[in-house]
Amino acid sequence: MAKSLGLRKYVGATFVVVSLILVSACLSEAQAQRFRQYYEPTPNGPLDSEFFFVRLQYSCSTRSRCRSAWLTDWPDAEMHLLPGITRLTRVATGPDGRIVNLGSDELMDYPWLYAVEVGQWYLDDLEAVRLREYLDRGGFLMVDDFWGAYEWSIFTESMLKVFPDRPIVELGEDHPLLHVLYDLDQRTQIPGRGGQRGETPHWRGIFDDEDRLMVAINFNMDMGDAWEHADDPWYPEPMTALAYRFAVNYLIYSMTH
Repeated sequence: MAKSLGLRKYVGATFVVVSLILVSACLSEAQAQRFRQYYEPTPNGPLDSEFFFVRLQYSCSTRSRCRSAWLTDWPDAEMHLLPGITRLTRVATGPDGRIVNLGSDELMDYPWLYAVEVGQWYLDDLEAVRLREYLDRGGFLMVDDFWGAYEWSIFTESMLKVFPDRPIVELGEDHPLLHVLYDLDQRTQIPGRGGQRGETPHWRGIFDDEDRLMVAINFNMDMGDAWEHADDPWYPEPMTALAYRFAVNYLIYSMTH
């Protein structure tokens, strides 16, 4: 048994190292240096906080042009958002964001998961089963930063593998997600770095049998950019403030439902 566990640890460590090398190869040198700095020494530390910002690593759809879209806004979005959450809620947050993929044993340790640019993602059948298990067991997924009908079709292509039997619905103005702490409305598009776009913003979701929101869908908006550029004078401060309030509502909803 000891030899078996030792072999598993060796194989697991080898997988982490190989994954890091492959990820680094897909990034710019500056991004790769930051990735190695943040995640090579201690990929994920002990579970010693109340909340962790956990980013989903995924493969790219053959219908998209992405290389590492799941890393968009990383690590600045996490670095700016987490202190804000602590200040606004008194929830103890992990000091850095974390990264998991759907094959990771760590997935079930984290009740909150963030996926960015899901208009470019691809989930295979096994990943879809894992994500469904995660959500059915009480996990909460927030997806962000995808735009227009074409990217919507790529997103739903994989999401239908996860929940072929559950519809995606528009959130009503009275949904608790919009009022659990801050009273928010659905009429303001949170822009990316390129500014406001012509698409209509939508807050959508997928619910379980108990009417719990499992997947919060931010469509035609970019909260990740609002967090990432929180200290940039050219990004509109009211949009960053609004994105922070949405993040706090998502967090509290996920921790109380």
